[in-house]
Amino acid sequence: MSRQSKLFIYYVIYKKGVEKVEGFGLILLIFIGVLFVILATAKLKLHPFLSLIIAAFGIGIFAGLPLMDVVNSVNDGFGGLMGSIGLVIVFGTIIGVILEKSGAALRMAEVVLRMVGEKRPQMAMSIIGSIVSIPVFCDSGYVILSSLKKALAKRAKVTIASMAIALSTGLFATHTLVPPTPGPIAAAGNIGAENYLGTIILIGVIVAIPAIIVGYIWSLKVGTNIKVEGEDEDTFAYDYDTILKAFGEMPSAIKSFAPIVIPILLIGFSSVITFADWTGTLFDIFLFLGSPVVALLIGVLFAFLLLPDYNEETLTEWIGIGIKESAPILLITGAGGAFGTVISATPVAEFIQGFGENAFFTGTLFIFIPFLIAASLKSAQGSSTAALVITSTLVAPLLPDAGVTGAVPLALIVMSVGAGAMVVSHINDSYFWVVKEFSGMSVTQAYKAQTTGTLLQGMVAIAVTFILWVILV
Repeated sequence: MSRQSKLFIYYVIYKKGVEKVEGFGLILLIFIGVLFVILATAKLKLHPFLSLIIAAFGIGIFAGLPLMDVVNSVNDGFGGLMGSIGLVIVFGTIIGVILEKSGAALRMAEVVLRMVGEKRPQMAMSIIGSIVSIPVFCDSGYVILSSLKKALAKRAKVTIASMAIALSTGLFATHTLVPPTPGPIAAAGNIGAENYLGTIILIGVIVAIPAIIVGYIWSLKVGTNIKVEGEDEDTFAYDYDTILKAFGEMPSAIKSFAPIVIPILLIGFSSVITFADWTGTLFDIFLFLGSPVVALLIGVLFAFLLLPDYNEETLTEWIGIGIKESAPILLITGAGGAFGTVISATPVAEFIQGFGENAFFTGTLFIFIPFLIAASLKSAQGSSTAALVITSTLVAPLLPDAGVTGAVPLALIVMSVGAGAMVVSHINDSYFWVVKEFSGMSVTQAYKAQTTGTLLQGMVAIAVTFILWVILV
């Protein structure tokens, strides 16, 4: 490159700056940025963290923002989100690892099975999956419960596929809709709803229940007609009692449920105090205990009661695994925060506001925007968590101008994003392959069972969210 060319580039970028992009040009630029993230992660296999950071810088520079403003927006977005929800994600993953390794997840499954009854094994698996996936990633939860699923299928004389669908859809519903799962927490943080986690948990449960039910019905209607190759052979001769005994002495039911239930109760009660505007020293203490960071830390302390021994393996290695598993989520979430902050620094909000009272942007139909964006991202690049993070950063600048403020409206936005992040699980999704491999289904069978099941779940979830939006907002 000639010296004159270099001087010209220096003049344009550093002296004159990139010409400011506005209007539909800005929307097109953001669309290109999102398309880059999708192609980089799905086709080039670039980690979402780097693709989001690169896209954030690209949008900021080409939107004509001052260069140092771009840098500051990236830093502020990344650091700000880590400051609000970073520890919550770490504590949640630590709880999940301890539940997995201590046998508490199997104990919870055993309790639910006793309550539901062995005559309804698919229902038991749906409920078990929905509980376990609140702190445990759905991929890990499926692996943990896979042998139990096969043992119950043999014991109840039902097909492996029906149990696989019931378990996978139960896990998937709470994975995308109910905090403290990292995806919904990250979405809440991105749109500024981290202080409304109690409301989000409550509404998340309300929306998740119909999604779990449709997954259960799908397992009965379709799963019972799918025969896995080798299902009747000895390779699937799992024995329920043998599996439980092989795990050794498991913790009690109270200890097993405590790390999940107690933080949720604390966060929920804190939300009630805030809503009712109760004051006093006692309520201040519960507000402190119900803050997400403190509540999840208390959950970690209760999880310590599940440890079989207090030694280097449990106190260092198990905790280290939880920290290691949280790292990618933290980085993707922080990069998503940077991406969203850069977009917020552009005039995109003013442009959207220019549509005035257009129903699609400010009326009842607005709730479908996050769903459509998340569904497109999920189907294109496979990761539900990435779809939750990216979509929430994209819609965050639009919410104030659309009049979306307060606990319930913001919670429903998280539900819309979560519903979109369900649609659909197919071959570019690691969870699809976990379900396929650990159930023994063929790819065609997995498409029929898993992919179609998650499509139905997402459609039901957004339908319920829309009904709540019409009624409550």
